[in-house]
Amino acid sequence: MTTLPYMPDKNPLEMPAQDFSKRFQDSAAPGGEAPRTVSLWRVLAFSPAMAATGWLVWVMSAWFADDGFTVLEMVLLALIGFNFFWICFTVSTVLLGLYSLSQRQATARPERPSPMDVALLIPTYNEVPWYVLGNARSMLEELRARGGAHRYTMFILSDTRDPQIADQEDRAIAALKAELPNDLRLHYRRRPMNTDRKVGNIADWVTRWGGGYDAMLVLDADSLMTGRAITRLTDALARDPSAGLIQSFPQLVGAQSVFGRMQQFANGVYGLALAEGLARWCGHEGNYWGHNAIIRTRAFAACAGLPYLRRWGSEKLIMSHDFVEAGLLRRAGWTVRFLPRIRGSYEETPATLVDHILRDRRWCQGNLQHLNLLGARGFLAVSRFHLLHGAIGYLMAPIWFALLVIWALIGHGQEASVLTYFSAANPTIPSWPDMSEPRHVLVILLIYAMLLAPKVLSLAALPLTGARMTEFGGKRQFAVSMLSEILLAILYAPILMVQQMIAVIRSALSLQKGWSPQQRDGGRYGLSTLLVCHAVESISGVILWGGILSGLISVWLAPIALSLVLAVPLSALSGLNLAGRVRTWMGTQSVFAEPRISQAARYYRDQLRQTLEQDNTARSPAE
Repeated sequence: MTTLPYMPDKNPLEMPAQDFSKRFQDSAAPGGEAPRTVSLWRVLAFSPAMAATGWLVWVMSAWFADDGFTVLEMVLLALIGFNFFWICFTVSTVLLGLYSLSQRQATARPERPSPMDVALLIPTYNEVPWYVLGNARSMLEELRARGGAHRYTMFILSDTRDPQIADQEDRAIAALKAELPNDLRLHYRRRPMNTDRKVGNIADWVTRWGGGYDAMLVLDADSLMTGRAITRLTDALARDPSAGLIQSFPQLVGAQSVFGRMQQFANGVYGLALAEGLARWCGHEGNYWGHNAIIRTRAFAACAGLPYLRRWGSEKLIMSHDFVEAGLLRRAGWTVRFLPRIRGSYEETPATLVDHILRDRRWCQGNLQHLNLLGARGFLAVSRFHLLHGAIGYLMAPIWFALLVIWALIGHGQEASVLTYFSAANPTIPSWPDMSEPRHVLVILLIYAMLLAPKVLSLAALPLTGARMTEFGGKRQFAVSMLSEILLAILYAPILMVQQMIAVIRSALSLQKGWSPQQRDGGRYGLSTLLVCHAVESISGVILWGGILSGLISVWLAPIALSLVLAVPLSALSGLNLAGRVRTWMGTQSVFAEPRISQAARYYRDQLRQTLEQDNTARSPAE
């Protein structure tokens, strides 16, 4: 293990693995009263969604009521109701966020926080060294320029297994430490074995050096946070002795591809109201997304040690650890808060559809594990909801696909459907409603409208946050960007539905094996790779079009069929670099006015990369 001269003296903490079969209360947790209004916020978030879902199911049940219900009809209603609830829940959360943003915040001057020693942790695994260290230096330089009472120390916690990258890491660290001023504290260690992946990486630091730091701010390799954002998170933790973890709202930055820019625009424009609503109804039972969050070190060590999951006679590592760690902190008596109004917290997004799919498969594997923890002792109801919600996000894909299949089979009703075509004389075939009747079309349009509602409603959040249209290139540019994002989202949604269904199947069959390093700049994928990746979508699209053209499948499925049959070219389009004239297409504030820390990070990355290239040139003759 690389330690000296890059690591400080050890200051260990015990980090016992928690027992999910027993309740646990941390005696050091001071506890914290929940906000008085949190119950009302939760009623306002959940009740409209349940009422709207009940109304839709009641209306649609009348379609089948005349001849009694068959099992398949009941399944269809259950699937529609299940999906519609989650759609409505998102809408009600956005509405809560809009109301919250419209309210004036208290302006009382806060107390001066007690100084804290904070460790900035960047776990890495086969990452490009100058990329990670360029980000690290930009954050350290910002903190030095800002000053303040808190003390910050950066730790690069490497689990790199590639020997070439490991050698680059060693040389990059040496070069960077030679340039850094003495008052910027940067440490580095590399484990000989990446035992338990990121969970083990963080636990290794806690148990060896965690005792020397009041808090740890966990970052990803692509994370960037301004000095102001880091300081505000630290101040919030210092002022709230009951807080065990405080999560910021990372904004996407740096996207240059079509798919990346689409994700970045949605995050920057639509995400603000949703995040604010989420913070309101979560209260002190917030969630943790694994990065850009500050954690009280001793609380984490005492309460969030993860055991292995025992299932079918084997033990498995908890992959998506963040949700579980938040739940463990809260059950032990610490509060978990979400502060979406802290600006200056950034991360990047996968550049291509394929890279997004690969990451999504890893996340699916981890989130489905959470279903095994819903019965854990001591978890609060909202913590369980977070675990369930994460899994539901992926389970909805096969449910949507099942609805698509049933809808395709129904076609235009009894006289023109796939079911009737293949079994005309079968008396057990139900009398399906004609899905092209006006009242049925209105319900379908209602579902589509509810899917788009969060985007439209979120526009009202922009002026409430102080944003101006000029920051998005003006009203015309913004309108073009928004329409483009909505169109692309509609086109990519069926593809993502199929891919998430595949991810669920892979996880269920244990075909997804662990985690691989993320392609930060996006991969370069040839036609053969795209054909293999999107074979299921392409075949499904051809089948749907065949049914539509033959009159057996409703024409209302044409948009979905178009997306699926164009999966390969749409995937190729996703990685197109937006350079030259269209560089501001789907541009957010960070595109038209790049954050200073992003500029600094790019400068330090290039500087360190050039240093290593010069070092390689100097070493080549001797080698």
